[in-house]
Formats: sequence, structure tokens, C-alpha cells
Amino acid sequence: MTDPSSARPPLLSLDEALQRLHRVAITHAIADTESVSTFDALGRVLAVEVRSGLDVPPADNSSMDGYALRAAEATAPGTVLPVSQRIAAGVVGQPLAHGSAARIFTGAQIPPGADAVLMQEQCEAIAGEGLGDVRVLSAPKPGEWIRRRGEDVRLGDVVLARGTRLTPQALGLAASVGAAALSVARRPRVALFSTGDELVMPGEPLTPGAIYNSNRYLLRALLQGAGCEVSDLGIVPDQLQATREALRQAAVGHDLILTSGGVSVGEEDHLKPAVTAEGRLELWQIAIKPGKPLAFGEVKPGALFIGLPGNPVSSFVTFLLCVAPVLKALQGAEANLPAGLPLRADFDWPKADKRREFLRVRLNGQGGLDLFGNQSSGVLTSTVWADGLVDNPPGQAVKRGDTVRFVPLSELIAR
Repeated sequence: MTDPSSARPPLLSLDEALQRLHRVAITHAIADTESVSTFDALGRVLAVEVRSGLDVPPADNSSMDGYALRAAEATAPGTVLPVSQRIAAGVVGQPLAHGSAARIFTGAQIPPGADAVLMQEQCEAIAGEGLGDVRVLSAPKPGEWIRRRGEDVRLGDVVLARGTRLTPQALGLAASVGAAALSVARRPRVALFSTGDELVMPGEPLTPGAIYNSNRYLLRALLQGAGCEVSDLGIVPDQLQATREALRQAAVGHDLILTSGGVSVGEEDHLKPAVTAEGRLELWQIAIKPGKPLAFGEVKPGALFIGLPGNPVSSFVTFLLCVAPVLKALQGAEANLPAGLPLRADFDWPKADKRREFLRVRLNGQGGLDLFGNQSSGVLTSTVWADGLVDNPPGQAVKRGDTVRFVPLSELIAR
């Protein structure tokens, strides 16, 4: 008699699954672009590189409040120089007269002839006629406290590459080279729906056998955080025709259809035959824990389809590992998983699993990692408590004091 398990396909490694997802995603990359104000471009992905049309800073300027002078004229502490001019930020000074100093403020251009700035803490202002004098208390060195023209950015430099996801600091850099608007990829359009007659919405009575639809809230928020336009199609009845109709509706005008539940191999549900009838479907068993089952395919006329496992932690982790890279690839951004950090485990994990595990952990005050006590795929509280995942290789037990690979959730969510 044939063992039914022998007919099952081998487990895919996460790396192989990501390679397959990426290959398909880049063929569906979003071609539409739009110009948006740099003010409003947070989280968007650049469709065109940003090249600087100027040097930054545009001229030599002072990095301190103090006095601009010639270092060779103030080699001895106690030297007194007359103050010949006052230069505030935004004011262009006159050439510096020999044997004098210019009162200067942070960000102001260095006057021609000056080659150093003496910070005001290293000198003494002396009242007198005009702008008075200044006594040097410490001999300056040439170039001291001067920010040189172009030391940050040179004219013609590419400051932000195509495919960059725009962070607050990236927007600041774009503004520093005068970019008032940026060309970005259109936001991914994602249709989201749930299947299952046992699902009810928060606020409705919870009848026997029913559960609240937490994944709808979780996945919608993750998609929004990733910069997507989300069409929430609600809960689809457990009927084949209703599921097919929902897929047909979702495929129009969307880049991706995302569902949760009903993707385990051999499970009786209407989602698998519905996707197969409306396009194509592959059912994968990925060698990760949590989050083993994943469905991937396309629904005509060309929307990608990803079906996540129904357990909330499995759905959460699989979204971060598999869906987030697809969303990045669709926009032309780099889709690699973060490298992680080597940190000390302040816990024991004696039972090694044959799959690659992602353990919910939290950084403690001693620089190590604490483990959430219950690592079940249904314990959503672990995802709120944790601030990262330990990426634990297959077959590896963990002893207190071991070095493990820590991936912060901040590096996985909305990157």
C-alpha cells in the first residue's frame, strides 16, 4: 500500500520560495509612474534616480559660531585682531582684510581670504570702536571648523537611486539638492478578502463555533503600512461560485489578490478550485515555522494571487517574509530580507525543528534576547509583545548564551 505522504512534494526552502516569487513579481512590475511633491513622498519608491544639480554645501561655510580669520595671523594665544565685519547665515561677506577677523555664525559663507574659524568658546570679544576686537585664546589650524563646498554632495552625483524606498532622511536629502517633486512608482493595488463561514466581524455576536476575523485587520494594516492601495472585499461565503466571483472582481484593476486561510495541502475548501478555474495556482509547503502552507498563482486577466495560512501568527510571519518582498519587487525596489544582527540568546530552545524557525523575541535591558513563552502559531499576543524574530536555522537548538540572528520587526514592517 502506498504511503500518502510519499506523494507530497518536498518542502521548499524559504530562499527558493522567495526566488520563485521574485521571478514572477518582476515580470508584473508596475510600469505606471507619477510625480509627487517631495513633501508627500514618504514610503514611495523612486521610479527615476535623483541627481544633484548643485554642490552641497554650495560654498565653504562655518560649522560653528565664532570668528573667521587667517590661521597664520593668529598663531600665538593672546593675539588681538580687530573685527572687520559681521556675517550671518544667508549673508555673503566681503573679502577679509589682512590682520582682521570676521564675526561669523553657523552656516554663513566663509569670506574670501579666511582659512579657519575659531569657535567663540576659544576667544574673547573685546568691546571697542565699530565691531570691537577679538582676543585669540587658542591658535587655530587651517581648515578648522569649515565645511567645504561639495563635501556632502557634488554636482551631478546620484544621491538617491531608482528603486529607493523613501524614508524621512531620504526626503531630506532630496530636498537638500532642490528636488521639489519626485517620480515614483504607482502604489500597488491590492484586493484583500477572507473566506470562511466561521468568521465574524468585531462588534457582532460571537456565536458557538465562530471566531473574530483578526487577519482582516492585521493584513489590511500591513498592506497600508507597505504603501498599498487596499480594496477590502470583506468575507466571502464558503461557496464556489461566490469565491470565483470575488476573484474575478478582485482581478480587475489590482496588482495582487491576498487572502488568508484555506491553503493547506489536502484541505477541503473552495479557494483552490476557484483560483484554478480563474487562472493558475501552485500550493507550496515552505520549510519555515510558523507559516508552512502558502498558495501562489495568478488570476486572469493578470493579478497575482497569494494565499496565506489562516493562523494569525503564521499569516503575520508569512506576510513579512513572502508578501512584503513581492510588494517591493512590484515597485522596482530591492526585495531582499534584512541581514539581521548577531545577539545573545537569554533563553533555551532545546527542541530543534527540521524547518527554519522564526521565534518571537524581545531585546532586554542587558543586550540579550528574551523568548515569548508560547510560540504557538495562534498566539497573536506574541507579535505585540515581540520587537523582533530570531531566524533560527533548521535542526538547530539554542542554549542560553548562544549567538543567534535577530531580525527587528522594524526592519520587516513597512520597509
